[in-house]
Amino acid sequence: MLSQLIRKAAWVAVAASVIGLAACSLKVDDKGENKNVDIRTPLGALQVRTNPTPAQIGLGVYPGAKPKVKGDDHNAANVNISSSMFGVKVLVIGYHSEDSPDKVIAYYKKDLRKYGNVLECKGHGHNTDMELGHDSERKPKPLTCGDDKGDGKSVELKAGMSDNFHLVAVEPKDNGSDFAIVYVATRGESQPM
Repeated sequence: MLSQLIRKAAWVAVAASVIGLAACSLKVDDKGENKNVDIRTPLGALQVRTNPTPAQIGLGVYPGAKPKVKGDDHNAANVNISSSMFGVKVLVIGYHSEDSPDKVIAYYKKDLRKYGNVLECKGHGHNTDMELGHDSERKPKPLTCGDDKGDGKSVELKAGMSDNFHLVAVEPKDNGSDFAIVYVATRGESQPM
């Protein structure tokens, strides 16, 4: 689940970098714990960071949860794509807790309320397709669970609108829970981010 979200963010980054083959500047900083990439072209810019914070995402960390780390993969990304036509910002951090998914879900239902009504989507986690942005009248759309029922074990909590929302994806793992806290913001041609 979490790796699919990060993989999807990486594919967005790769697609944007293909557009930028005529890049004016490319900067890669892969020394130390954080891995950063900056690509700037006449068409726009792409930034990828591996060190987002819960404060940047706008959600707390479930008490006692530990960042989910596998080797050099910190299961965290901050991807920002901007151009004169559109912008997308995705921040995600993965965690593991020894507590049950029900406890993690209850905590984040409360935390997400500050962003509006909380939508609980059961059985998701493998469908990371979301309708982002605006409708034909340039208005944000309400969030939905979509049609996919996933594996039946995972839960996604969502709050906000299609152009600016927070999501928490929770799944059972080894007598506990793996979960990701996520922030997504999009903008159209004339909208600030």
